[in-house]
Amino acid sequence: MGSVRAIQVERDLSPEPGKRRPSGLGTVTAVFLLASPLLLLSFLFGDRALASIAADYPVWQRLTAAQSSGNASGSGAHDRLLGGLLSPDIDAAACLSRYSASRRWNPSPFPASPYLIQKLRQYEANHRRCGPGTASYRAAMAQLMSGRNGDGAAGCKYVVWLPLQGLGNRMLSVVSTFLYALLTGRVLLVHETPEMEALFCEPFPGTSWVLPPDFPYTDGFSSYTQESYVNMLQNGIVRHDDDAGGDAGALPAYVYFHLEQISLRLQNHTFCEEDHRVLDRFNWMVLRSDSYFAVALFLMPAYGGELGRMFPAKGSVFHLLGRYLLHPGNGAWGIVERFYDGYLAGADELLGIQVRIAPFIPMTFEAMYEQITRCAREHELLPQVMTGTTGEPSSAKVKKKKKAVLVVSLKPEYYERLHSVYYTNATATGEVVAVFQPSHDQDQHTEALAHNERALAEIFLLSYSHRMVTSGFSTFGYVAHALAGIRPWLLMLPDRNTMRAEVACVRPASVEPCLHSAPSLVCRAGQDLDPAAHVPFLRRCEDVDVGFKLVD
Repeated sequence: MGSVRAIQVERDLSPEPGKRRPSGLGTVTAVFLLASPLLLLSFLFGDRALASIAADYPVWQRLTAAQSSGNASGSGAHDRLLGGLLSPDIDAAACLSRYSASRRWNPSPFPASPYLIQKLRQYEANHRRCGPGTASYRAAMAQLMSGRNGDGAAGCKYVVWLPLQGLGNRMLSVVSTFLYALLTGRVLLVHETPEMEALFCEPFPGTSWVLPPDFPYTDGFSSYTQESYVNMLQNGIVRHDDDAGGDAGALPAYVYFHLEQISLRLQNHTFCEEDHRVLDRFNWMVLRSDSYFAVALFLMPAYGGELGRMFPAKGSVFHLLGRYLLHPGNGAWGIVERFYDGYLAGADELLGIQVRIAPFIPMTFEAMYEQITRCAREHELLPQVMTGTTGEPSSAKVKKKKKAVLVVSLKPEYYERLHSVYYTNATATGEVVAVFQPSHDQDQHTEALAHNERALAEIFLLSYSHRMVTSGFSTFGYVAHALAGIRPWLLMLPDRNTMRAEVACVRPASVEPCLHSAPSLVCRAGQDLDPAAHVPFLRRCEDVDVGFKLVD
């Protein structure tokens, strides 16, 4: 279990050593030649002359800036700061993936807006001021332990994220919670349970997002919790008509915000503006969710202006925030590096295939395999094979295209069948096809750190695909294709009666994940309308007809 399953077909896909690590001498030589006159002037006339000339020397500025930011890498130039998303102020050795992941990603189709970059830098500064270990945090904790809400004089407000469900759900919900923190001026603190210890790197420079272990409120939360916002509202502890004033210090010490999908429906009073005005009065919020509720934040007019400035392309939200926030820890990243360099690096094209059987529709292996191959055939994702012959097509003399197929599944059978097909038979196009599977744990074990490390590594390996096939309803697949910034071929859920999908796969309208659990919009101002009918950047999900997703 967890062993590498990799069979190379016809020839090794690893690149030639000389091609994998191009020399950086060109950049170094150019910088040295440009620097030589400046060094001479500095020797003769001092630092003042050097500073004066350098100020009017844009070529020198551009080259030295590029050199200091480290945009040259072992596999060619790459944007290590992701277009300004990332701060350079975190030690690369502490998080090997932070500045290296972009070496293998395809170019992003979504440049980060200047306003989003500004908001991220402002957030980082606020997190350093209010985060664990600071005087502001100690004061906020003292107020929390007093049993009453503070008056907000310290200016620090917090949202504590609690994990729920599997890794895909957790990644979707923590990105959603971070977006909520950006919009509301809160500091995001993550409850790092044992199965998540060091799974992700610290994303913010000079501080920590890990909730200190002495925080008292991390267990036993559900929709029935007395401190949940909905229960407070029903019990008269908070009221909508108190949202504009009143004594904030008289409120309870914290509010619990429950955003777990229940029968594919979030609770009432979760995304109405009058509710969020009340929620904003609490300095401490504990939040538990298994959903990509970032979509629902776009349905609130109060946040519309900020969201529009941060994300001119609505279909870019998870792609940008996921790349900013979610960096595999060194353990998971080591798996990514070793597997990619060992098996995938020399391919001309990488096709990712992610297989996940929805628990409520238990498809057989044969039915799912037929759907996968039908999708691949109809959209020419894999070449046809020449069965019954050991020869090669007439194009065998020309340079062969090398295609790697990465199968990610808890089960080994999909890999084994695909590998057997392309190991035994030549392709009609003459392409070299090699099939790989990093692991096959058989069952999901979210409670195990090693399992989660493998799962995270495989999400990132999938995100390096040029083309991708993912399973409908799978949050794991959503995260992989959204990080990649590509629209996958989405395997549709089968008909319950025939256990067969009439349409094998479709291309979704955007790279954004689906919010399975649509929020109730029965608010004081109106009825529960269908937002997909009147919000231009919203569509129903292709794989979950009651869900919503953001589009451009």
